[in-house]
Amino acid sequence: MDNKELKVIADAMLEKKAQDVVSLDLRKIGTAISDHFIVCNADSTPNVVAIADNVEDRMIEKCKRKVVRTQGKENAFWVILDYGDIVVHVFQTPYRAFYRLEDLWADAERTVYED
Repeated sequence: MDNKELKVIADAMLEKKAQDVVSLDLRKIGTAISDHFIVCNADSTPNVVAIADNVEDRMIEKCKRKVVRTQGKENAFWVILDYGDIVVHVFQTPYRAFYRLEDLWADAERTVYED
């Protein structure tokens, strides 16, 4: 189940020129709030919003899933799309470097997605 959805999300990100697309499998980490994080970054506000919007569109179109909660589209420094079991993080590049989300979950199994 998850892998198809992760692939749909990663593809939607890459379609809009997202950089460094990585998913983290958090299922073996007992304290995680979801099963997976999928993270990417982009260099501009419009690009961050375009990526987030495309993820939402593709998830409805291909997986029949609507986002449960969205945060961050107002300023688009860091947009979070919460699907419950999968949480999508779309950062502006400097904010990803600053927050270092992947370092916080360094024990998680990583998957890298490329075009």
